[in-house]
Order: sequence, then C-alpha cells, then structure tokens
Amino acid sequence: MASELNMVWVAVACILVFLMQAGFMFLEIGFSRQKNAGTGVAKILVNFAICTIAWWAVGYGIAEGGGNKIFGDSGFFFHFNQTVAGELVTGETAMLMLYGLAFCAVSLAIVWGTTLERIKFGAYVIYAIVFGAVIYPLVAHAVWGGGLLSDIGGKPVMDFAGSSVVHLTGAVGALAALLLLGPRRGKYDAEGRPRAIPGHSMPLVGLGVIILWIGWFGFNGGSTFETTASFFGEVMLNTQLAAAAGVIGASLAVYLKGRAVDVGMAGNGAIAGLVGITAPAGFVEYWAAPIIGLVAGVLVVFAVLAIDKYVDDPVGALSAHGLAGIWGTLAVGIFASPRLISEGAGSGVWYGVFGDASLSSAFGQLGVQGLAVLFTFAVVFVISIATFFGIKKTIGLRVPAAEEDAGLDISSHGMYGYPEAFIPQPEYSTGLPEAVARPVAPAAAAARLTPEAG
Repeated sequence: MASELNMVWVAVACILVFLMQAGFMFLEIGFSRQKNAGTGVAKILVNFAICTIAWWAVGYGIAEGGGNKIFGDSGFFFHFNQTVAGELVTGETAMLMLYGLAFCAVSLAIVWGTTLERIKFGAYVIYAIVFGAVIYPLVAHAVWGGGLLSDIGGKPVMDFAGSSVVHLTGAVGALAALLLLGPRRGKYDAEGRPRAIPGHSMPLVGLGVIILWIGWFGFNGGSTFETTASFFGEVMLNTQLAAAAGVIGASLAVYLKGRAVDVGMAGNGAIAGLVGITAPAGFVEYWAAPIIGLVAGVLVVFAVLAIDKYVDDPVGALSAHGLAGIWGTLAVGIFASPRLISEGAGSGVWYGVFGDASLSSAFGQLGVQGLAVLFTFAVVFVISIATFFGIKKTIGLRVPAAEEDAGLDISSHGMYGYPEAFIPQPEYSTGLPEAVARPVAPAAAAARLTPEAG
C-alpha cells in the first residue's frame, strides 16, 4: 500500500510537470510578435511527441539503465517482462520512466526560447531526437543514474530536481543554437546597439509563468518519490518561498534601475527563483529558500540586460534557466543542511563557517557542485553545437529573410495564429479599399514570399 501510494503521488506530480509544456507555450507565444504566435503551438506539440518516442526507445535506457559511469545499457524500447538495471519491469518502473520523460521534455522546451521567430521547423525535429535520445540522458545518468557525478572523491553531486541536470542542460543547448542562428532581423542597429522587440501579449506571458509555477510543485515535490513523513511538503514550501523571493528580487532590481516594474522581468524573476531552488529544494532549511530565490531574481535582471547587448535571447532563457541553474547548483554547496544532505555528501559552507560542520568537507562539496556545472556545460555544448552545425550545413538552420519578415505562422505553417489581425474579413466594415480588405488565402500569401516582397 505504501508503494502504491508513493506511485500515486509521483503520477500526480508527473501530470503537473507535463502541464509545464503549456506554460512554456504561453510564455514563448507572449514574448513573440503576432505573426509568430501560431508556430509556438506546433513547436510544443511536435517536440513533446518526438521527445516521448526518443526517450522510450533510447533515452531512458541511457539515463537509468545501469551500465557504466558514462551511459546505461538496458531499458531500450521499454517493454513488459524486460530487465532494467538488473530489475524486472513493473508498473512502478513504468511510472518512474514516465516521470523521467516529463523532466526530459521540460529541458528540451527550454532550448527553443532563444530561437524564436527565425528558426526552421525542421531543426526542431532533428535536435529533439538527439536531445531526447542522447544529450539529456547522458547528463541525467551522470547525476541520477549512478554515473560520473554520483561519486566524486567520495562525494555525490546534490541536485534534488535538476537546476543543472534539467535547466542548465536546456540553457546550454539554447546557447549553442543561438550562436549559430544569430539575432532576429532588426534587433541591432548599425552601431550594434540592441533594439527592443516587444512581445505581443504580456497576459499570455503571465499565464505561462503561473502555469510553470504550479507545475514546479510537481517538479520539485514529486522528486521525493514517496509520501513518507510528507517530506514533499517541506520541498514544496521551499519552492514557493524561493519563487516569491525571485519575483520580489527581480521587481526591485528592475525598478531601481528604470523606475518601472517591467512585467517580463517580474515573470523571469519567478522563473529564476524556481530554477534556483530546484537543486536545493530538498537539501536546505526554510530560511535559505528565500535567499536563494532573491539572489536568482536580482541576478536574472542584470544578466538579461547584459546578454541582450551581445546576443538575441527573446525570452531570457540563458539568464533564467542558465545562470539561475548555475546559481542553484552552487547554492546547494553553500546552504545544504546537515539534516538533509545525501549520504556521503558534505554540508553547505554556511554550516562550516557558522555551524559545527567540517569546513574542508563543506568546501569540498561546493567544489563538487562546481564540477557538475562544468561537466554539464561541456557535454551539452559539444554535442549541441555539433548537431546544430550539422543542421545548418544540410537543411539549414534559419528561415530566409522574406519568411522571417512575413512571420513563421504563414511561411512555415500556411496559416496565421491570429488570422483576423492579418486577413481582413469582407463581412465587416473595415474602411479599407476592397483590394486590401479582401481575404487572402494562406497559400496565396505564402506564394508572395519572395525576396522582393520581403
């Protein structure tokens, strides 16, 4: 009964994590212009589907299939009466496999925030296969599957729910794509100064943030994998405290800088706080959670503004998931409580300085956390940059200028996300000449996408 109750909780948490796909969809659509709104829906659905098959066929086996320190060697094409890591597949195994898929899909969704409004749809398909089958599973195996980072000099990396495994992995993939993709047309002026390209709907951004926020309770809380002593309650409270502090930190920072509370920055503050607490959620006391979230919220504001001067990241993914993911991973080495640490791990530096913990052991754990950051960055960046380079040299990574100007909705999908904004309806009085007011079929519109028209 206890085992079944545990799996019911994991199932509920899994559903919440799957719901985060809707959060990413609304967030990215809101930060896009109207002409690129519909493509966000297709991207989420196709990536979620491809990631599922890749994880089932290959990814789960590499991540959780036992094997060696580099990759697992069982569990491929997951099926009944199969042995995975020496254990026979059961319903519980299937539930944990599905929960792992939810994490993999979230990490993949992070990748595309930097690529909005200019990437070819085919690039999603190819990279999703590589990511779901190889990239994410290698990192997950290293930390959670008994791989390289599960024992470094006798100390394990502590990443409770994935500040590095999930969020830094997605952000590094995003960086690799962005470096080869380049900025949106018109993002930088002749002198290289960034121009603001506002998204079309801050309400959608807000909805996306709230959905992600709710989903995070499954993300962190479900990573307890059990209901014993209701420990998931501690984890979920830490999650909420950090998220709230992230909003406050980002809002204060952006207000002091520009005398206005920027809506997008407040949203990214929530995301940064949530990312920052993802690794420490099960390892820190309540008092540390708002500190971790506050630092993440302040960090994301200055990081977004600094990064925008050099590369075009429309949603701030490099900051909110990348830098906040690094901070969250390191924060474990600073604030991890002796009461909550993993077996063999060291307490946080805080307890070495102000408590009874060994200072050398604490700094050793902080070093181990830093190695996790370096390992994740190196593995993900090398495979991702190679994959995107191959895509660029074969099918191409970026849409032509004319298609980018027209918008990916019509050029890639043959329809608009907001048809009434682009195709005036003759039954309504528009006050425009008939030639302008007449509806334009998507196919006809797509046919006009020539360099001259662009």
